[in-house]
Amino acid sequence: MNDVDRFAGPDPQDMRGQIEALPEQLEAGWELGMRQPSLAGGKPALVILAGMGGSAIGADLVAAFAGSMLPVPLIVWRGYDLPACAGPETLVVLSSHSGNTEETLSAYDAGRRASARLLAVTTGGELARRCDTADIPVWRFEHHGQPRAAVGFSFALVLAALHRLGLASDAGREVRLAAQAMRDQQQVLRPESAVAHNPAKRMAGQLLDRMPLIVGGGLLAPVARRWRTQIAELAKAVAQFEELPEADHNMVAGVGHPESLITRTMAVFLRAGLDSPRLAARVEATRQVLMVEGFNTDVIDAAGATRLAQQWTCLHHGDFVAYYLAMAYGVDPTPVAAIEDLKARLRG
Repeated sequence: MNDVDRFAGPDPQDMRGQIEALPEQLEAGWELGMRQPSLAGGKPALVILAGMGGSAIGADLVAAFAGSMLPVPLIVWRGYDLPACAGPETLVVLSSHSGNTEETLSAYDAGRRASARLLAVTTGGELARRCDTADIPVWRFEHHGQPRAAVGFSFALVLAALHRLGLASDAGREVRLAAQAMRDQQQVLRPESAVAHNPAKRMAGQLLDRMPLIVGGGLLAPVARRWRTQIAELAKAVAQFEELPEADHNMVAGVGHPESLITRTMAVFLRAGLDSPRLAARVEATRQVLMVEGFNTDVIDAAGATRLAQQWTCLHHGDFVAYYLAMAYGVDPTPVAAIEDLKARLRG
């Protein structure tokens, strides 16, 4: 883990560079969103954020950060079509990195049938073509890489759209502070930082040959999902995530068996100091339940002085952990052959 030169072999497409550039991408996404033409139609009565995979996680992060402060309901929709409540007073934000995501194109069609207002967030593809033809606004961003590496764009553009519609406050200062907190934290997470001083490398070592169980709530509920998906897509490894407080109403009852799996599980609890004190109490209480049953556990405390900074430093920390786990397994963190094979099977 301390031999930086050996990382180049398993990482020919430079996923490391994509991860290290995330603070700048977050800022660029917000600035791009603020430069887009104004969105017509005034405030919607409902917002639906439709997307899949790496294009949907940005919507989850927006919902966790701003959802409780919005004057209208916000739904994150993963799947085909749209909920029946979509109508003329609904804004549907269609998020697709490639613009060719099957489920998101289906949501586009459903939105047109429902006479909903639409906004596409994409690099191009069929979604942009359809929207351009129908004179529907498209917020394009340029990104050459995997959708999961564009989370700064998928988050910041959606948040900027909500602000431009008068639904969310101006988050420009928080975005800048979050990006700076990520850069500050990155000094100890980068490959040049030795294992003894690098908590992401040490966490990857704890996850090696174990089943990771990532637990988070509030601001960090979507971050726990992000840790799980990054471990899957970068390290090609099995992982699960749970959300608090929901996990305390079911998951904690299922920690007795099988004993052989429990001893091979590493439960990582994500904690944000600016989240609810009750949530912090649940993190500790839930961790104690798992420890008593024999689970290996650890806690990651989010860095930063603002809510957005704590959400994004914890996310960035997880990206580095997943990258180092990929290096430990000796796998290329960029391609996702299993996903591409599945898409080809569905097309066939």
